[in-house]
Amino acid sequence: MEISPFEVRISEKALSDLKKRLALTRYPDELANAGWNYGIPLDDMKTIISYWQDEFDWRNAEKKINAFANFTTTIDGLTIHFIHERGHGPNPTPLLIPHGWPSSIYELLDLIPFLTDPESFGGSPEASFDVIIPSIPGHGFSDIPKEGHFEDRKAGQILLKLMKRLGYDQFGIHGYDLGASIAGLLCLDHPDNVIGYHTTSPGNPSPLITDETPMSTAETEYLALCKRWYAKEGGYAHSLGTKPQTYAYGLNDSPVGLAAFIIEKWYLWSMQNEEDTHYHFDLDTLLTNVSIYWFTETINSSNRFYYEGQYTQWPNQFERSFVPLGVLLTSQAHERPPKEYVERLFPKILRWEELNTGGHFAAAECPALLAAHIRTFFSTVTDTTKE
Repeated sequence: MEISPFEVRISEKALSDLKKRLALTRYPDELANAGWNYGIPLDDMKTIISYWQDEFDWRNAEKKINAFANFTTTIDGLTIHFIHERGHGPNPTPLLIPHGWPSSIYELLDLIPFLTDPESFGGSPEASFDVIIPSIPGHGFSDIPKEGHFEDRKAGQILLKLMKRLGYDQFGIHGYDLGASIAGLLCLDHPDNVIGYHTTSPGNPSPLITDETPMSTAETEYLALCKRWYAKEGGYAHSLGTKPQTYAYGLNDSPVGLAAFIIEKWYLWSMQNEEDTHYHFDLDTLLTNVSIYWFTETINSSNRFYYEGQYTQWPNQFERSFVPLGVLLTSQAHERPPKEYVERLFPKILRWEELNTGGHFAAAECPALLAAHIRTFFSTVTDTTKE
């Protein structure tokens, strides 16, 4: 039951080892004018790795993480790391924010002040939150599960126990990607504990669709789009869903391989437009996230969630959650299901909004905008509860 303060502190030995490995990089060849057609371009990787080796300062990243209240506690035999920042208002709403993949708690740090202290940004102190951001088991500074079949629903059970241990029997959630899958299943399993759920990944988890399921034209078109996206971009998911251990040898041993694997996703899944044709994030943000995976050696355990998904009890045709839902749509077409598709699992949609910017990693791309939408949604939840 003990909750202990935690400080991120990577050893000098680990930092030195990383520098040595980067210096010994053996780069692959590349076809002329390949661009992004074959994957992340060689010149881009050389620039990124040069910065990682010669300019990136991990200690600055540590300072930013440690500026927040970090803790650990043991749940079901696993040490769970989490950030717990108290809100500055008179009655803060507890808000659980599980991160996505391939991401970490670092992506969410800039979001925290907008939620805990909205008054400093022109908002009302009545709209403040107690923010809880855990490192999902198998990610970052939390323990790696030692047994197989540790999947999304089990992760949700651990996060529920964490919230109860912190004294929150009822709480809100914001989630996307893996965090949305965990959060959505938690809403199905324990609706009485969740006062409201806000997401930028409203199609995850997905409802059960069979050949006999009647669908709208919009749903049919959306699922066809997702199928085309998966055929073009989903090779990683198929590989990790079948033989993740094989890929772990290269990703756990080569920092350059790890960086290419992760940063490709951060580039392709971010906001893309004519004015922003290169990397949307600064190199410090990108490399801090990669470094967390590198130093904690959690890329294999995080990737395993794709394989363990076959053991997840996904929603059946009868399951629904009447937890109030708030949806925020980003620029990613395959993450924009029609409303009727989402209503199959979450009939009680209180808000359906356009972010009009940002992509998969919205908390890092536009934290102020995301926080504003989260605050608005939960004020709606509160108003509905009072009715």
